[in-house]
Amino acid sequence: VQLQASGGGLVQAGGSLRLSCAASGSTVRIYAMGWYRQAPGKQRELVAVTTGSSTNYTDSVKGRFTLSRDSATNIVYLQMNSLKPEDTALYYCYGRIFGSTLMVKDYWGQGTLVTVSS
Repeated sequence: VQLQASGGGLVQAGGSLRLSCAASGSTVRIYAMGWYRQAPGKQRELVAVTTGSSTNYTDSVKGRFTLSRDSATNIVYLQMNSLKPEDTALYYCYGRIFGSTLMVKDYWGQGTLVTVSS
């Protein structure tokens, strides 16, 4: 199983970005997918994760970020609006997936950098 993330970049405060993450390989069943982020000097934190039936957002992004999932293609999108400098971080795609290992495992994509200038 691989998670391929894309869509980071540099944007001014108040702007928007969309991150994408595609799961590939032997994804027998995807239990959850979403995004975490890690700012310099801080711990990695959940941004938004969906199980398909429910989506959990960290408080600081509620009303600004929207996570969506295309189950047919195993892609999740994080639409980020009204970006703030404090959203600057390395964003990691996450998936809890049952694959060819016959176990449910947590997978991580490579980080994609989001930089919000003031």
